[in-house]
Amino acid sequence: MDKPLKQVLAKPDTSDRLIKWSVKLGEYDVKFEARPAIKSQVLADFVGDNTPTECMEENPSESEKGIWKLLVDGSSCITGSGAGLVLTCPDGWMLEYALRFKFKATSNEAEWEALIAGLTIVKHLEVQKIEASSDSQLVVGLANGEYETREDPMVKYLSYFQGMKSAFEVLRILKVPRAENVRAYQLSKLATTEELEKNQTVLVDYLDRPTISEADVMDIDVPQEPNWMTPFVNWLRNGILPEDPMEARKLVYRANRFQF
Repeated sequence: MDKPLKQVLAKPDTSDRLIKWSVKLGEYDVKFEARPAIKSQVLADFVGDNTPTECMEENPSESEKGIWKLLVDGSSCITGSGAGLVLTCPDGWMLEYALRFKFKATSNEAEWEALIAGLTIVKHLEVQKIEASSDSQLVVGLANGEYETREDPMVKYLSYFQGMKSAFEVLRILKVPRAENVRAYQLSKLATTEELEKNQTVLVDYLDRPTISEADVMDIDVPQEPNWMTPFVNWLRNGILPEDPMEARKLVYRANRFQF
């Protein structure tokens, strides 16, 4: 028996409902896609996208812990020469330093003085791990053994630097762009101005003579005949190196133990 017309109109069949919902949802541009099979790569991507960043970072090695950061810059101009130093400890504490030279220095000499002064301060603080950054291509290249030089001042500065290396457990010298060394650059410029003494925000000091000024040599009786000490005395007292570049480099390296 057929259903009454009232009952049919009251309960539309499934196809009618689908048509009505299709008309209503059509304006929203809703599309249906069947769910594909979940593959292993999908799960890997999900884990990678939702893992916190700190969990993905590798733990720093023991050698990287406790490293201090040192930014240095040297300046030489008509008004004078000086250096700027910015020292930052692992906890974020910062020390700013302006050093004025009481002697004339070229730009390269000022860069060397800045690096050596910064390392000297770090050494006095008994810091064992230090990463020093400079925007001087020459100084960084010489310190890392990438460049060679026969210029007497640069050889002396390099020798002095090599003598300091043994005081540190970790010592890295990095080249940074001037844009990343702005504060040290500003301090080095401050050190060459007349406004330096009026400054009350950074530590200020003066360097009376170059670090590589004539070294103190022990008074010893030097025999008239040349012996094994003669090359060292000639270098430390008179700045004379052997003509052979290899012998000169060996002499400079070994001479550090004979001066104080």
